[in-house]
Amino acid sequence: MADCLDGNVLAAKSFARFGVTHMFGVVGIPVTGLANRAVQLGIRFIAFHNEQSAGYAASAYGYLTGRPGLLLTVSGPGCVHGLAGLSNAMINTWPMVMISGSSDQKDSGRGDFQELDQIEAVKPFSKFSVKAIDIKEIPDCVARVLDPAVSGRPGGCYLDLPTDVLHQTITESEAEKLLTEVEKGRVFEATKAPPSSEIEKAVSVLRKAERPLIVFGKGAAYARAEGELKKLVERTGIPFLPTPMGKGLVNDGHELAASAARSLAIGKCDVALVVGARLNWLLHFGESPKWDKDVKFILVDVSEEEIKLRKPHLGLVGDAKKVLEMINKEIKDDPFCLGKSHPWVEAISKKVKDNVSKMEAQLAKDVVPFNFLTPMRIIRDAILGVGSPAPVVVSEGANTMDVGRSVLVQTEPRTRLDAGTWGTMGVGLGYCIAAAVANPERLVVAVEGDSGFGFSAMEVETLVRYKLPVVVIVFNNGGVYGGDRRSPEEVSGPFKDDPAPTSFVPGAAYHTLIEAFGGKGYLVGTPDELKSALSESFSARKPVVINVIIDPFAGAESGRMQHKN
Repeated sequence: MADCLDGNVLAAKSFARFGVTHMFGVVGIPVTGLANRAVQLGIRFIAFHNEQSAGYAASAYGYLTGRPGLLLTVSGPGCVHGLAGLSNAMINTWPMVMISGSSDQKDSGRGDFQELDQIEAVKPFSKFSVKAIDIKEIPDCVARVLDPAVSGRPGGCYLDLPTDVLHQTITESEAEKLLTEVEKGRVFEATKAPPSSEIEKAVSVLRKAERPLIVFGKGAAYARAEGELKKLVERTGIPFLPTPMGKGLVNDGHELAASAARSLAIGKCDVALVVGARLNWLLHFGESPKWDKDVKFILVDVSEEEIKLRKPHLGLVGDAKKVLEMINKEIKDDPFCLGKSHPWVEAISKKVKDNVSKMEAQLAKDVVPFNFLTPMRIIRDAILGVGSPAPVVVSEGANTMDVGRSVLVQTEPRTRLDAGTWGTMGVGLGYCIAAAVANPERLVVAVEGDSGFGFSAMEVETLVRYKLPVVVIVFNNGGVYGGDRRSPEEVSGPFKDDPAPTSFVPGAAYHTLIEAFGGKGYLVGTPDELKSALSESFSARKPVVINVIIDPFAGAESGRMQHKN
């Protein structure tokens, strides 16, 4: 009899053949064999403790590499846990594929082990989903989820592999024939570009603007548009404002950076060229009073639906890098530049200087017990001290993330990962692992609130197991937003002696958690202790947790989002 292979081998072969190099997940019934076969075929499998963190890793890997991040889960509850990562990829528009095993098709509706209609469950969170009904469908199904994940506006896709399909067999020659046919039939969507007449219009509006502003986000980072952006900024002298994860596309320290004068920049600009960023809550929906009511938006987005939704003055549908190339080419033929003495550039520059000097005066103080600013300054200086390639900074938490966004400096593209469009807490360790795997040449530094860290803290064992160069810094202020912040009248009722809903065990020894697995932990409470821990751990490039004790009453309730709580 000819050599046969089963569905596990065929699925692994399909992924390997179609360019997949990494997979994240949690193994178990019925997918352990699939993970093992994938490893045999040269796919690196990073095994997590829970599917939520593995899914966050897969979503961030998609963003950092431009290739779909793969998440493998077991059936039923494994698939449900994986929805956290899939939904995160969809909202952030990152390419990801979730693959879940599912129960036997013949037992559908009878209460089989971990039975769930997974195709129905993933619908709100995926661009496309498909179930392989028979082993012969596997190669085609694999191609059908990989391709839409990256085409057009990227997003999450889902592949369902029933137990019985994974156990079916076909001959090697049949498998090879199927793989070859699918490979030949794959068609990739061409990158969209707007007509040159639209580009001319956009340049004309920018040229006539008195107070233009360039805003860019992680869509521009995903498109690797940094070279064209820098060229545009420097050629035209237009000030720029990155969204949090757009930071570093043009160095935060650039003289035209308007981040420290954000309110002035968005409140007074008359034309805003918005590249790869959505006019959602992060940009106050592009509406007054934060923006001038007469501001003209030129929106560059890969998605036509996004442009229709926002109704800008002018919409340019296309890949950010390609559109900026066209804009730069159009400007080159008839250059214009605002110059340093332009009133708008001067106004922004003055406001930036004023705000930076106020912030630096605050940062210069060594406050002990630590507030948020003192340790953040020390961390900023240590990260800048690494030079290039710059570390990837992962940041989550309320106050920790907000303060970090203002203080930490990004000098290179795609070196900041945070809670993102959805404000997702719990992404920390998953993002760290994805960054370390996607950028093996870079150190990864996570700056986490103790609450954010708690969502995925067990994954420090994963860091140690794979020997990843990740330094996790936990700002430990004893709870969500800090200690017990209730007024005396709020402390009442039959359970008034319980800890506050925002409180954790005071003085939690997070640094000992990683030591349980053979990693290195540090407990710090003074500037010298923190400097020493950072210096040692950055040099060692080994898994570390630094437990930074913060005054429980430093920071604000809800970070900067008090109005929503």
